[in-house]
Amino acid sequence: MSREREDPATRRYRALFISDMHLGTRGCQAEIILDFLRHNDADTIFLVGDIIDGWRMRASFYWPQTHNDVIQKLLRKVRRGSRMIFVPGNHDEFARQFIGLTFGGVKIARNAKYTAADGKIYLVMHGDEFDVVVRHSKWIAFFGDGAYDFAIFVNTHFNAVRRRLGFPYWSFSAWAKLKVKNAVNFIGSFETALADEARRRGADGVICGHIHHPVIRDLDGVTYVNTGDFVESCSYVVEHPDGRLEVLRWSTPRLPAIAATSEPAAEEADALFEAV
Repeated sequence: MSREREDPATRRYRALFISDMHLGTRGCQAEIILDFLRHNDADTIFLVGDIIDGWRMRASFYWPQTHNDVIQKLLRKVRRGSRMIFVPGNHDEFARQFIGLTFGGVKIARNAKYTAADGKIYLVMHGDEFDVVVRHSKWIAFFGDGAYDFAIFVNTHFNAVRRRLGFPYWSFSAWAKLKVKNAVNFIGSFETALADEARRRGADGVICGHIHHPVIRDLDGVTYVNTGDFVESCSYVVEHPDGRLEVLRWSTPRLPAIAATSEPAAEEADALFEAV
């Protein structure tokens, strides 16, 4: 059986952690995701929730060909030998009924433990379990989701003008989250809760998504890692051959202008995966 030839410019990592693509929404950066997937690969790929936005699709179905292409591109990586684990989030919670099963080579897990090359153990979870609004006031979450969609709609048209003028993507909603005191306090509480959970489970760190705020930081000896998203920041987390984790951003769908700064193709290494 013939296999599609891998792009020689592809960067290979020990692991990739991607979340919050929100396929099925108009704010999804599908073209950028496809460009990212063409140029990045890994031995193990974690999809850390909110890959498909079931909330938005229930309200208004939207699924262009590019969104289907993203799914096909991910499945192609599995066929080429990548191990892929899907940890559903709150927006694709419909997939949680299939936890423990494998579809098309993609394992679905509620959360997972991942052992990096340096021996550190990371708890991998979407993180919505530690969002008080999602857990106890889902109607508020749906309302906030609608307001967020409006902000993304404004961003999309605003950035269309910026692109024509040669400027990179800029997210108003991401900027606003870091300027509003309550949002900053929420992010801090969320990070602390996730770090505490990792500590409780005997992990050295936690890798999550959900709040669209990419960062790696030490919280009292626990490494907190947030992958960000592919709507606002177009960010993701990679593991290098030595176990070092790094947040990177993929800012343009134009092939000659790859924006992520990272090492070239990584040496192949076996990733250790343990479902919790």
